[in-house]
Amino acid sequence: MTKPAPGPDQPPIPVRLVTFNTHHGVGADARHDLPRLATLLASVDADVICLQEVDRHYGPRSEDVDQALLLSRALDMQLAWGPAIDEQRPGGRRQYGNALLSRLPILISDVHRLPGGGEPRSALRTMVELDGGALWVTATHLTTRSAEERGAQVAALAALHTESMETGVLVGDFNTAPDAPELDALRQRFTDAWRLARARDDQAGWRLWQSDAGHTHPARSPHRRIDQVWVSPGVAVAGARVLDGGGASDHLPVVVDLEVRSGV
Repeated sequence: MTKPAPGPDQPPIPVRLVTFNTHHGVGADARHDLPRLATLLASVDADVICLQEVDRHYGPRSEDVDQALLLSRALDMQLAWGPAIDEQRPGGRRQYGNALLSRLPILISDVHRLPGGGEPRSALRTMVELDGGALWVTATHLTTRSAEERGAQVAALAALHTESMETGVLVGDFNTAPDAPELDALRQRFTDAWRLARARDDQAGWRLWQSDAGHTHPARSPHRRIDQVWVSPGVAVAGARVLDGGGASDHLPVVVDLEVRSGV
């Protein structure tokens, strides 16, 4: 039987995506434990994993290992890398930034420096191949310095999503709430996946007044929703969950089950 051609009459393509600020693999117990992090990520069975605060030969805090490469090997996933800090040192380079792991083919990957002072910030933009389509995924980690600087960074991120990139998601640690004024440029092109999701689940526990709020930080007593997923038209959201991070980071991971329109 001939497989139907992709197009608007075909069912949407499911994609499970995770975004997680890993705190360079150091958990609530102050231990660097990359196997713990890998085990947690493997349990999600995700197609695409977007990670922030990832070290590559950065120094003693992460045992000077290449976290991005080790995680990609442990999970048997392709790797795209987007450094925010990239410094030469004796014996090689030390880097820190955003990583994207994918079991879908990565077709395009580029890195964009974001405006602002203090700690350097960047965006990792990729295109992954779907069975009957493609999806742009941009992962980032915005500044803590000021709303004004975050606004400038968000404007730069929105500008990366051109008309030719019709279908895409923007994910990461935004260091502000999704309704913050500095995210206005983002809301003009994207929709908050948590609000769009047909089903939601989080780690509110006994805090009934926070049920379904999607809080991710701090991990031990989350009361801020700073880890977010934003979707363009053409991407529906079947479900969104905040997972128990198992003490692997000072943030909690967010999982979204996307439905991408076929043929785009």
